[in-house]
Amino acid sequence: MFDRRLIFHINWGLLSLTAILFCVGVMNLYSASTLRLASGLEIDTYFNKQLLWGGVGLCVMTALVLVDYRHLKSISWPFFILCLILLLGVSVAGKTIYGAKRWLDLGFFNLQPTELTKIAVLILGARLMARMEGKLGWLNLGKALLVGLVPAALVVKQPDLGSALNILLILGGMVLFKGVTGSVFRVLVIVLPVMVPFGWFFLHDYQKQRIMTFLDPGNDPLGAGYHIIQSQIAIGSGGFWGKGFLEGTQSQLRFLPEKHTDFAFAVFGEEWGFFGAMILLITFCAFLYQIYIVTMEAKDDFGSYLAAGVFFYFFWQILINIGMVLGIMPVVGIPLPFISYGGSASVVNFCMIGLVLNVAMRRFVFKKG
Repeated sequence: MFDRRLIFHINWGLLSLTAILFCVGVMNLYSASTLRLASGLEIDTYFNKQLLWGGVGLCVMTALVLVDYRHLKSISWPFFILCLILLLGVSVAGKTIYGAKRWLDLGFFNLQPTELTKIAVLILGARLMARMEGKLGWLNLGKALLVGLVPAALVVKQPDLGSALNILLILGGMVLFKGVTGSVFRVLVIVLPVMVPFGWFFLHDYQKQRIMTFLDPGNDPLGAGYHIIQSQIAIGSGGFWGKGFLEGTQSQLRFLPEKHTDFAFAVFGEEWGFFGAMILLITFCAFLYQIYIVTMEAKDDFGSYLAAGVFFYFFWQILINIGMVLGIMPVVGIPLPFISYGGSASVVNFCMIGLVLNVAMRRFVFKKG
């Protein structure tokens, strides 16, 4: 039964920052969904859909907060296996959109199992690491990484390199938070840089093209380099103060591709300029800091690893998305949390916040164990 006293321990700072980011995202999406015509403004359906998914996410977040997060340990394995089954289902009967098979058509909406898998990996990874004593040796490191490698391999086949990378980075961040033994660290420092170049031979042709485009966008300005070039033009043309709300020419005239998803930050940068972009980045930093506080104040290891996983989930998405929009990272299809459009992603974002709020609310309920 829910203890009403827990309400006094809600992390209002995190909750407020989440609300601010979602509202900014909705406002930005309204602009990205708008097309200026001679007869007036024409608005796509993305704006209304995002509001709907935000409402669903808020309900799921609230329900998640009501259940003690420690109970999640008992469902971690069944939930993880269910997500693997759904990923296998995508490979067999998935819906193909833009050449990628990533969704299951459930009639009233398209489910993207990859998003649920991120939560499953997070919860199971936290459970395993909480049970492991001390820093990770080779055996425990292998067990932990296997939790991420199996679903990541299924996601890569969709193909969805960005989400697979996100899954591995979440788990990798949790491993760093847990720590590895000195011998493991020394070997990884030597082996990983050597192994990275060999990853080139496992990439699809379009993924190799994205890396080559990142190195030289001007090599194919009307093809593979078009996204990055238009994104840089949009952000650069915003200047210091920006062009103003609904006044961005690159987005309003539809020069900027994927402006409601991967390149939503470019729309924001064009309209609000360097000043607005810095305010948004500061807001994201404050948002991450609130999650960090919960991570350090959690009263049990499982809660601490849960919050740490959520921290890295958001940290890597923010870093990679903004990096690729600015042209300093390859385009890998990772959205900007709460700013980019996405139904499944929006619900998962709110679920992640629900996990952190859950840990924060119950930090005084029991002693550290």
